[in-house]
Amino acid sequence: MNDLDYIQPPAVAQEILAHTEALNFPMVSEPRTGALLRALAASKPAGCFLELGTGTGMGTAWLLAGMDCDSTLTSVDTNAEWQSAAEEMLGHDKRLTLVLEDGAEFLRRQPKLSYDLVFADAMPGKYEALDEALTVVRPGGFYIIDDMLPQPNWPDGHAEKVPVLLKRLLNDARFEIVPLSWASGVVVLVRKAQPSINNGR
Repeated sequence: MNDLDYIQPPAVAQEILAHTEALNFPMVSEPRTGALLRALAASKPAGCFLELGTGTGMGTAWLLAGMDCDSTLTSVDTNAEWQSAAEEMLGHDKRLTLVLEDGAEFLRRQPKLSYDLVFADAMPGKYEALDEALTVVRPGGFYIIDDMLPQPNWPDGHAEKVPVLLKRLLNDARFEIVPLSWASGVVVLVRKAQPSINNGR
């Protein structure tokens, strides 16, 4: 099975790609990751979702495609030019709130257990302010990261950070973890209602 043959991108995806190329944005979410985001968003009716790293809005579009009409998505980025592209193409959707702010600072203001899904697609919430990002995930909610496989745009020294992050996530007893050597390298965590008596780790 070629999974890409069975993935239908959101209608706005080609327009986002055109803006992405025009802005030389190098980190657009790829279709497999997007399809997973869409499916997980669909599993949370009336959900409250958070994206850290709007970029030009590709991941945002996939999340919106899976959300029902009662769900909300907040997407945070520090780059006004990139986020303005997402605003242009997706800003009409009343379920979406775009925030221009450092993701770590945003996370520190959020109440505990306040989001059904956190997609950490930037340094904040992944390599910075990780504890804050995990704290806001509700029981039964998802924490998702990608780009865990080697990427051509990684700066010098970044590769050494990946196994450290993965070990931290693996050893967090609040979550079940599914690491996927697939797409750009995806990790999905699900917050348990309470720590297991024997979680095997």
